[in-house]
Amino acid sequence: MREIVSPAKAIHGMVTLPGDKSISHRYGMLASIAGGVSTIANYSTGADCQSTLGCMAALGARIERDAENRVVIHGAGLREPAGQLDAGNSGSTIRMLSGILAAQPFTSSIGGDESLSRRPMARVIKPLTEMGAKIDARDGTHPPLTIHGRQLHGIDYTLPVPSAQVKSCVLLAGLFAQGDTIVREPVRTRDHTEIALREFGAEIAVEKRVITLRSGARLTGRELFIPGDLSSACFFMVAALLMPDADLVVHAVGLNPTRSALLDFLVSIGAAIKVLDLRQTTGELIGDLRVRASRLRPGVIDGALTAALIDEIPALAVLGAATGGLSVRDASELRIKETDRIATLEANFKRMGVAIATTPDGFDVAGGQKFHAAELDSAGDHRIAMAFAVAALAADGPCSIEGAESAGVSFPEFFDTLREIAK
Repeated sequence: MREIVSPAKAIHGMVTLPGDKSISHRYGMLASIAGGVSTIANYSTGADCQSTLGCMAALGARIERDAENRVVIHGAGLREPAGQLDAGNSGSTIRMLSGILAAQPFTSSIGGDESLSRRPMARVIKPLTEMGAKIDARDGTHPPLTIHGRQLHGIDYTLPVPSAQVKSCVLLAGLFAQGDTIVREPVRTRDHTEIALREFGAEIAVEKRVITLRSGARLTGRELFIPGDLSSACFFMVAALLMPDADLVVHAVGLNPTRSALLDFLVSIGAAIKVLDLRQTTGELIGDLRVRASRLRPGVIDGALTAALIDEIPALAVLGAATGGLSVRDASELRIKETDRIATLEANFKRMGVAIATTPDGFDVAGGQKFHAAELDSAGDHRIAMAFAVAALAADGPCSIEGAESAGVSFPEFFDTLREIAK
């Protein structure tokens, strides 16, 4: 699908976003294995999170929506699926759900689309194997995965690289393991899994970067609310910061401290962002963000900050090119996302007449550049589609975006929402 995005002169209004993807995945999985019924308000509308629900339904959970469009999940012991589980485009689904599947008394297979089939899974296969699992993969690392469920034992595992998905996979496997499960992080990553496990009734201790899950957890269904997705908010915040006339409020967005790197970085380069009505719900911080036109300085993303902002880098690259410039290092992970995001950033920037110098693990883009009307290509990557839709707002004429439907992976309403605030 091709989408045409016209230039804007201002960004004004209020946006309410779909539920946080990361939290939606975790609640969907935990509610399905918990005893009783869970009711989840503001579950993500993105295709990735629908893939998680589809997998859990195929494993025996009863999932429906109530009159207020909340997701209602009747948890149960999982059963052997009739066919291969379909994770679609969702790396979160296949990596985290593998931890649960590894402990079940049956063999299951899980795969996904062409893009997911190219993404490496060795990072979850290794710790699960150490816990006693047996997993077969194409070429030893790529989906589909055949997971031979068996009794697992807890381990003390140090993550070789920061990864909330791998941490979550090990902790979810640990729910079924004999003995405690310990995960040690080199860098603190988003802690939605730890919060969700505690909310569902697991005994979990966190001391600095060491997470200990006690064995024998009995999870119980809950009433839950999912805050708006901060990663999705990033695109609208960048749109506001690109415009000389901007006053935008992002309503009820998740402000988990382990996700605060985005706000910290934007403020550090001069963004005028104010947090309004800060509060807590089901263990997660939530608030409104007011973003106004700002004069921005050059930015540098490297080291631990890169890991914290890995999903937001495409949008921040657009912001840097139009404002103060941006340098990114230690981001080789971008090469193995839904696309090679460094390459797709470079290709689309060049179409718009924007200079970028790439490296194997990052790039440098000078600030103050002008965006020209162009035919852009998402390459099937939702974050590339949304990042260049925002870039198109600052172009000198309408831009077309090929593969715009890929935005539906995380945010089906994205283009309609963008048009509502672009003046």
